Amino acid sequence: MDRLDNTIRPYAWGSTTAIPQLLGVEPTGEPQAEMWMGAHPGAPSRTGRGTLVEVIEADPERELGAAAVSKFGPRLPFLLKILAAGGPLSLQVHPNLEQAKEGYEDEERRNIPVDAGHRNYKDANHKPELICALTEFDGLCGFRAPVEAADLLAGLGVDSLKPYVDLLHAHPEDAALREVLTAILTADPDEMAHTVAEAAAACSRLGGAYAPYADIAHHYPGDPGVIAAMLLNYVRLQPGEALFLGAGIPHAYLNGLGVEIMANSDNVLRCGLTPKHVDVPELLRIVHFEAGDPGVLRPEAAPDGEEVYETPIDEFRLSRYVLPEGTVAHDLTRATPQILLCTAGSVRAGEHELTPGRSVFVPAGEKAEVSGAGTVFRATVVA
Repeated sequence: MDRLDNTIRPYAWGSTTAIPQLLGVEPTGEPQAEMWMGAHPGAPSRTGRGTLVEVIEADPERELGAAAVSKFGPRLPFLLKILAAGGPLSLQVHPNLEQAKEGYEDEERRNIPVDAGHRNYKDANHKPELICALTEFDGLCGFRAPVEAADLLAGLGVDSLKPYVDLLHAHPEDAALREVLTAILTADPDEMAHTVAEAAAACSRLGGAYAPYADIAHHYPGDPGVIAAMLLNYVRLQPGEALFLGAGIPHAYLNGLGVEIMANSDNVLRCGLTPKHVDVPELLRIVHFEAGDPGVLRPEAAPDGEEVYETPIDEFRLSRYVLPEGTVAHDLTRATPQILLCTAGSVRAGEHELTPGRSVFVPAGEKAEVSGAGTVFRATVVA
């Protein structure tokens, strides 16, 4: 079992206080957006044996187990994060596995550098993800029913939004959503900036259901993503609730602290709320234009006190244990690799004392006993 020393990423949208507060340290005054736990080459966790990438590469089957290596290859297939949003992240969508492979191979054939600003596919993998709230957590997930989006836009009383309102009443619904999102993202930039400014002023004046969009517009003035965001379901998660974001589902995180887990990929197609490249034709190929409920997940009880967040993919499996006062020894040994993360209380994992924000890597089959009183998240795979 290896104690992990993890990198904190200072993205501009990050909270300046949430991660320091969790860790019990003084804020630096700079945004601290994500703490990465895993073997992503961009910021691998460090152990007493080297980086987690080096540890796994030295003996994949010992660290990951034969079943995981056979299924996913000689690498840890997930990345675990603590995510602290102080402002909105970009409105985005992820490809499925086939689309990722096709896109990556196409950009490789065209010799587009992997670090190029206009490159869409950094790897050939998909990027399903799950966010579990540690505090109240606000986000956008999937399309609203078009008629609901039309009512929201109409309520702003902005003349330049009326064509979108009319289009949203067309049928079929998937075609209506596609046409409106296309129109928003391909509109004249100056005209759209004026529309967004008018819409932002109306959101500020109206408040209530419009308040989140006023805040989004404050962070991204003039961005067409402000209008696109109003096509999506607004969700407020309570602590312990989660969202699963599959391929093609447009989404954005707005505010709050959570535990995030994802397949080990960097593939992101952006729809707005960003100064970065937006490839509209490729985005429209990837987006799943279907309205529906965002599907808030609550953990399901499993044997031995485990609470599991069920998802339809195998690259990761997230669960939690809430250990009551007086827990002497709770066996978490598994035949697959694990990262154990403490988010509350004080828990002993093997010889390591874990307080909030601290984590360990447990090789496949390695004995993993925890004791103490607190909350432990377990990240592993289905193999």
